[in-house]
Amino acid sequence: QAWHLNMDRTTAALLIVSINTGAYISEIIRGGIISVDEGQFEAANALGMTHLQTMMKVILPQAVRNSLPAVTNEFIVNIKDTSVLSVISVSELFFSGETIAGQSFQFFHTYLIVSAIYLIMTFTISRLFRLIEKHLDGPKDYNVMTNQMQVETPKTRTAKEG
Repeated sequence: QAWHLNMDRTTAALLIVSINTGAYISEIIRGGIISVDEGQFEAANALGMTHLQTMMKVILPQAVRNSLPAVTNEFIVNIKDTSVLSVISVSELFFSGETIAGQSFQFFHTYLIVSAIYLIMTFTISRLFRLIEKHLDGPKDYNVMTNQMQVETPKTRTAKEG
């Protein structure tokens, strides 16, 4: 009971994890915004976009894409760090495994199953975020339509020959 707040263990655990994860994710996104080239801001400004339009249409899509691997890592770390919540008696996966192992005296089997569940969860999260990354990458074989001088490139040369 800190600061005269009366909350149950699950609410306290959710609050702790949310604040911690929110701080990390905001730093990751801030780093993603910083990673976007300054020329993108200048180009949007030259087109007459407002700051909000620049952020929503130009900067944030690139920043989110740049920071997606770090966000994935944060989610995986978050899954593994929830095992610490057993300190405040929140019944999560590791705490439940510990209870079962203590009752059945089958420590190896119980912790092996708990480890497999953690592996499945982290593997699923990493694959899911990889699919999102691939979706955000876009097509790999797009043509850039900026060849105003009509200079022959290897792509146009093979198209004419074939």
